Formats: sequence, structure tokens, C-alpha cells
Amino acid sequence: MTFGFAPSSAASTSSSADLSAAPANPLARMLEPAEWAAAGIPLLRNPREVVSGLHTRHHPKPATAIVAVLDPDERLAASASFTRRSTPADGWMFRNVLLAQLRRVIPHDLRRRTPVRTAVLLYCREGDARWTEEDGAWMWGLRDACTLHGLRCGAYITLTRDGWQVLGEGRGGRRPNTNSVPEPFGLSEAPPPLPRTGGAASEVLRRAAAR
Repeated sequence: MTFGFAPSSAASTSSSADLSAAPANPLARMLEPAEWAAAGIPLLRNPREVVSGLHTRHHPKPATAIVAVLDPDERLAASASFTRRSTPADGWMFRNVLLAQLRRVIPHDLRRRTPVRTAVLLYCREGDARWTEEDGAWMWGLRDACTLHGLRCGAYITLTRDGWQVLGEGRGGRRPNTNSVPEPFGLSEAPPPLPRTGGAASEVLRRAAAR
């Protein structure tokens, strides 16, 4: 298991109620792409940057899930990766494991009237980019975990041999993919812009950036 950023001491602990016996029908705990698209999931401004950044931090292999929390400016606040167990796809079980990971890396926002941070999920798996019932279970689990942790539910992204795809949006790319070598941080994340100044200070900054 790999964690991005240090877990906060303010993070809530799992309650026994969240880990009670699952309901009976796993097929009811998944979302179709049309349902996901109709749910008003916020669009990522730069999905490739998010995907490349998570790929660089966690080096995912097939069956690896990465849950990440983005601040209102879409900067990474925390992330955690884990390997999916070889059990049937069940949104309720996925919800529990996602919620446990969120609680380990970031405090909840349940006291806020409106969520300000967004959780996204990147899942690296075998096969092609087409939607599967397993994807539907992850979507259901992400949406429910976000509600219980006081977060906005963000994008669900798959990483396969074909590349990456934001399901429900139709956006994607060929790299990174399951065979990609992670990019250096300098390539996966854009450098901060230089401050806007005038006169001699601007010339000094311009020359420094050109070196």
C-alpha cells in the first residue's frame, strides 16, 4: 500500500456501522455510464495532468486503485493507493475500502454545508477502455464514500493498456498506460508561473528562467 502525503491526526476512524453486513444484491450497487454522466460529476480542467501526477506518485499496476483528494484549485491535497482484492465486484465493499483510505490520509469535511474538496479515483486494470461492471461498482463506491466523508464526487478514471479514460466524459489519452514508465515530476506537473512584475525585476526573472 502506498500513501501520498502524511495522514492527519484529525482524520476520523472507521465506525462499525460502516462495516456492517452488506445488503444482498451486488448488482444494485453499480452505476451505468449514463447514470454517472447524469449525476453532474464536476469536470477536471486538466485530466492528463491529474492522471500523470498520480501515475508518477504511485506507479500503479493492474488491480491498483488510487483515490486522490483535490483542493478547489485542483491541486492534490492527499492520495492513497491500494491493491484490489480478488473478490466479486461490489460497490458496497469498494465504498468501505475507499472510505477507509480517505480517513487515513485526510480529515472529513462533514461540518461544511457545501463540499469544497473533490475526490477522484483512478483504477488501473487489465482489458480495454470499455466500461465494465467492475467500473460501475467503483463508481457507486466512490460516490457513496464521498458523501460519507463530506467530499464532492469527482472523476472516475481507468488506466488500461490502451491509455487512460475519464469514464462518462469521453476524454482520454494514450499515455500514461499500464506499460508506461512514470514521468519525472518536472514533466507530469507544470511549474508555477513566474510572478508578474515590471522593470528590472522582470528581466532578472526572465534570465533566471532561461538558464
